[in-house]
Amino acid sequence: MHDIRAIRENPAAFDAALARRGLAAVSSTLLAIDEARRSRILASETAQAAQNLASKEAGAAKGRGDETEFQRLRALVGEKKEEIARLTAEAEAEDAKLKAALEVLPNLPLGQVPFGHDEADNVEIRRWGTPRSFDFDPKEHFDIASIAAQMDFTRAAKLSGSRFVVLQGAVIRLHRALGQFMLDTHVNEHGLSETWTPVLVKSETMYGTGNLPKFAEDSYQTTNGWWLIPTAEVTLTNLVAGEIRDEADLPIRMTAHSQCFRSEAGSAGKDTSGMLRQHQFEKVEMVTICTPDTAMEEHERMTRCAEALLEKLGIPYRTIVLCTGDMGFGSQKTHDIEAWLPGQNKYREISSVSTCGQFQARRMNARYRAPGGKPEFVATLNGSGLAVGRCLIAVLENGQQADGSIDLPAVLHPYLGGKTRISASGDLA
Repeated sequence: MHDIRAIRENPAAFDAALARRGLAAVSSTLLAIDEARRSRILASETAQAAQNLASKEAGAAKGRGDETEFQRLRALVGEKKEEIARLTAEAEAEDAKLKAALEVLPNLPLGQVPFGHDEADNVEIRRWGTPRSFDFDPKEHFDIASIAAQMDFTRAAKLSGSRFVVLQGAVIRLHRALGQFMLDTHVNEHGLSETWTPVLVKSETMYGTGNLPKFAEDSYQTTNGWWLIPTAEVTLTNLVAGEIRDEADLPIRMTAHSQCFRSEAGSAGKDTSGMLRQHQFEKVEMVTICTPDTAMEEHERMTRCAEALLEKLGIPYRTIVLCTGDMGFGSQKTHDIEAWLPGQNKYREISSVSTCGQFQARRMNARYRAPGGKPEFVATLNGSGLAVGRCLIAVLENGQQADGSIDLPAVLHPYLGGKTRISASGDLA
């Protein structure tokens, strides 16, 4: 959510920042609503003062026996009461109109974010690892001989429809190992606090992170009003909603492994084969709550946390900064980390790490207080560390052998009872 006071102070800068996102200028419209709201508030306050004065004078008139003046002032008090009610209702209506206009506007990109229209304009900032050379044509994860029977999309469709999967045997064991490896690394090496949160949340929780109202179609809602979270960012970030934390408590660095649910609205025809784009999936999320002046440092730190996992797994990756036209709604700046998938012969997103500034905090009313200072809005950041299913894909495709077996990263061996590979027959060996 944007601060109308900041727009009031520099409308040209606000419009210029929105223009970098490809949006038309809106400051004049917002300020017109704001002026209508403020004028009614001022008029209501003026009427309230007049009512108070008339009430006081009516008492004086009553005391001295001036019945005519008393009745006149009494009628004036009634008129002012009605005027105040009308002006208050009008101010509330303008306030609701202003909120509705502001809440659908995306965050403003930082000046350092490259300008662009879509993913073609994203800028690569580094790479790690060298994609493996195969002496055979590498397959996509769902076509690898040892995996196909344990990654069942047909029976999943019978149960739930398209974009679901049933995992069994060595594959689900590997999937579980990956999630545990991510959590252990974040907690033991990266200093994040493991947290477990609900996957069903109220509308105000989804609103706080910007998932509502604009993106309702991207998520699932139950018949009694709960929403299934699209990522644990929603719950972890909202843990500080409505609170005022001491500055000494910050930064708060959290991680959670959760089920995630997305309708994938607008993705028809995209990644329909395999596990890359599912309605239900698992992700290890990272969220940081900090002071605004430390947010950029935290952004780099979180990006390194995600990259470190891929390095431990030996998965080549590249890190890009998203251009203004490809950023998410709540982001000021986003790093995407893309893992190399030899079956597709391309890099694909496996983590997205964003700094949101105070944008979400204003929606949630999440604040902190420095010693002796007034409450200020915190800064919030979120990032995948990592998407478990996509990481599974990367491990399978990068470790595949000509006979259909899979060599598994050494860092996962302790999580698999010392097993080092998936055999051509599909067993852990």
